[in-house]
Amino acid sequence: MKKNICKTIIAAMCLLPSCSDYLDIVPDNTLTLEDVFTVRKDAYNALAKVYYYMPPDASWHYTSWVLGDEYLLPTALDNRADCELYQQVTRGLNSATLPIMSYWSGMAIPPPSSPRTAPSLYQAINSIYVFLSNIDKVRDMTDSEKKDWKAQAKFMLGYYNFLLVRQTGPIVLKKGETTPTAGDDELYPPRATIDECFKFILQCMNDAIPDLEEQRVGADLGQIDRIGAAAIKARVLVYRASPFYNGNSEFYSDFTNHNGEHFFPQTDDKEKWKAAIDAIDEAINLAKLNGKDLYTCDRVAYIYDREDFRLQPTRMKTLYDLRMIIADPWNEELLWGQSQYLTPWGDLGSWSFVLVGGAQIALPAGQSYTPPGAETGFNNGAFNNVSGTYNALERFYTKNGLPIDDDLTFNQSSMFTLTTTPIDGDPAYEDVRGYLQPNAETLPMYLNREPRFYANLGITGGWWRSHGTRIPTSFYLGGPGNEWSVTQLTPTERRFEAGIGVQKLVHPETTTGDDGRWIKTPLPIIRLADLYLMRAEARNEYEGPSLKVYDDINLVRRRAGIDDVQTTWSNAAVARTVGKHTTQDGLREIILQERGVELAFEGQRFWDMYRHKRAHTEFSDPIMGWNNIGIGATFFQLAPRQARSFTIRDYLWPIATKEINTNANLIQNPGW
Repeated sequence: MKKNICKTIIAAMCLLPSCSDYLDIVPDNTLTLEDVFTVRKDAYNALAKVYYYMPPDASWHYTSWVLGDEYLLPTALDNRADCELYQQVTRGLNSATLPIMSYWSGMAIPPPSSPRTAPSLYQAINSIYVFLSNIDKVRDMTDSEKKDWKAQAKFMLGYYNFLLVRQTGPIVLKKGETTPTAGDDELYPPRATIDECFKFILQCMNDAIPDLEEQRVGADLGQIDRIGAAAIKARVLVYRASPFYNGNSEFYSDFTNHNGEHFFPQTDDKEKWKAAIDAIDEAINLAKLNGKDLYTCDRVAYIYDREDFRLQPTRMKTLYDLRMIIADPWNEELLWGQSQYLTPWGDLGSWSFVLVGGAQIALPAGQSYTPPGAETGFNNGAFNNVSGTYNALERFYTKNGLPIDDDLTFNQSSMFTLTTTPIDGDPAYEDVRGYLQPNAETLPMYLNREPRFYANLGITGGWWRSHGTRIPTSFYLGGPGNEWSVTQLTPTERRFEAGIGVQKLVHPETTTGDDGRWIKTPLPIIRLADLYLMRAEARNEYEGPSLKVYDDINLVRRRAGIDDVQTTWSNAAVARTVGKHTTQDGLREIILQERGVELAFEGQRFWDMYRHKRAHTEFSDPIMGWNNIGIGATFFQLAPRQARSFTIRDYLWPIATKEINTNANLIQNPGW
């Protein structure tokens, strides 16, 4: 993987403080502030510290990607207080006494882990102000380089404030460095309103964007550039315009500050959607001017797929385009990505990528497809336990580009009855070649689905492309994808809890035996398809259905190998709700589901439902899955795998009680 600034954090740790150090950026008795900002080399380490606080979403214990209903982590670890922290949030275990994964106050992680404290993003913000106050003192830097570095810090100041707002709602806006002489007004400030928060975030980003380098390359990949910053600014404006933040009197009519001012605007401002459209237009135009585009895979087919490519070239090309969207590092669709080695959580090293290692299946032993000399079974290269869910699996479209409930040709009454795929050589097998194994037991609901279904998921009767080979998965007990027997030690920690895999995260060449053999690729913070679908949403909200809205959706659908939205929803032979795309409400539902499919397992669906005030209805139902200790019909028994809880109170994280007790000007979030 290409070098990027996150690797420089290793060097920065030698110069910069533990996350408990709130004001200083250098450890005691080593270097002074003047030392750090004397020469470029040391100042670069201070720049690395600006990125050091990025949430480590690639580590399954700390990733916000498991919020919502797409992932299920090992339920055997549910009662470990230090494990799978965001999954604890989804189970309704958050509290004001000890907020889980709080960006506001940080959080002490309890035993049985070694003592560790999660960072507060206010520490990051203060470090940025220290950086901005001192970077001009560096002797061996050009003015243009200083301008770019300051712009990066200003953008990250806005971004960290955005993450705080997204989690906690109205926040304290810290507009300068805290000093030892700070008075009470600076030390104990009140919370700002939501509109004031967004105004400050956007001011930071607007100040930064003109001075940023337009596009990072080589060793600078991972640092924010003008392309990524414009894209994130567009996302911020979409959030600001969305129902949760724009006229939310339904939830927060009584949520006011000490002066009686509402923290959330009480009336909808439609023009906020127009501002979002304009920003998305700018971001897309800038991206395309710099060669960004929807990803297509240009690699030669792996040897195990070459026969299928010969027989089904169009299908297999589409499958590779979709399979490699995340796996192909720093590709043309990625606008900003994260690949972080060290974090305030400690030296995670390769463990920063353990979400990928958990999604990887163990390589089965004694099979003809096992490469000679490969290490099989559970090991540091394949934890075999980050499961997809039935909730996510069901959301993918049929081959007609419709939800399964809306496709007249999709027989839901028999979709859970076991079936067997045709043998290779039977003309009927050509309908599933490349997607499913020949002569394999599977479900009818696994047939006739869209290409993203087969590219993103690991399913019974399908193929799992990794370990440098193609594994015919079953996920039955003792079968490929679930080799662990009931009698083995800790079997429940080493199998996919819902009997469904997430191939999307795993590079096909990731091998087994050691975590050093993972192909580590940056996880997407934002990619171009997200922008197209955001623009479709914003245009629909502002002006209703139009050809422009359809065009943006269709760019994504065509890459996914399905028909245009107008074609699909106008076809009375397949669409149950003909013309759904012609109404604003109907098109909103189509766009949100399209986002749920295209951006599946990328940490976006939870926040989409959140900003549309649907999280409390979408995420209070249990996570569903198959019986992962079954075989055949006993495997395909759909049942709740984990209870989930999300109420209106849970939209806003609690502020820690200790913070409320310290600062009398703070008002706690409703319900806590």
